[in-house]
Amino acid sequence: MSAVTGYRPAATLPIWAEVRRQASRRRTQLALGFMVLLPLIILVAFEFGGNNGDDDGNGGGAFGSLVDLATSGGLNFALFCLAVSAGFLLVVVVALFCGDPVASEASWGSLRYLLAIPVPRVRLLAVKLVVALGYSLVALLILAATGLLVGTLRYGWHPLGSTVAAAVPPGQGLLRLLGIVAYLAVIMLVVAGLAFLLSVLTDAALGAVGGAVLLWILSSILDQITALGNLRYLLPTHFSDAWLGLLSTPPQVDDLVKGAIAAISYATLFWSLAFWRFTRKDITS
Repeated sequence: MSAVTGYRPAATLPIWAEVRRQASRRRTQLALGFMVLLPLIILVAFEFGGNNGDDDGNGGGAFGSLVDLATSGGLNFALFCLAVSAGFLLVVVVALFCGDPVASEASWGSLRYLLAIPVPRVRLLAVKLVVALGYSLVALLILAATGLLVGTLRYGWHPLGSTVAAAVPPGQGLLRLLGIVAYLAVIMLVVAGLAFLLSVLTDAALGAVGGAVLLWILSSILDQITALGNLRYLLPTHFSDAWLGLLSTPPQVDDLVKGAIAAISYATLFWSLAFWRFTRKDITS
């Protein structure tokens, strides 16, 4: 049969319509709002609590060093905000944006009506994925920009500190901070892919979001078990802290490259499975 006159699959479900639709949702507003609020909370904590990282026993390791440097300039404050968020908060936010769109439509019973418009299944999934990734990136950029702004206003514009090398001049330090943001965005693709796949497999948005977060945490725990040996290199979280290499002089990028390749590979696999499953499943909700 020929297509209905005037029907153009590419014109169904415009991206900007989905952007506006997701922007109107409370979870989007709260998630992005918290990205602004977190640096302010950290700033207030430093102001009232003081910089007592050594007294509290947090001075050991690379993270403890970031605590000590956090109040030495805007670049370091922004870096600290990213560091405290990368392990859990960013994972939750990305999982929320990417694990909710399809599963929530199914739970509301509106997914089948979208497909009956009709919106081609591949286009519906592609639009929702692009918008989810866009909001995830915006959340990360808001966090970094807010941390840099409030940190610079409070602590000034100073070199990017490092305990493993000499301080990096502000201009170069800004470029390295942008590199760290870019690497975190790539690493979060694993969470995005996993959450999106689970969103296709289940009608429960909470299950998709929670499942992605729990699997990420499980991978992080397994990565700490040295008895696994080289098997840890296969874990998606193994290179999640490789951005620390950008704080050394010269920057250590070997693990960054490995981590980026691994993250893109995992994300591509998860997205491919999501599209394969969605185009073949019966949509009853």
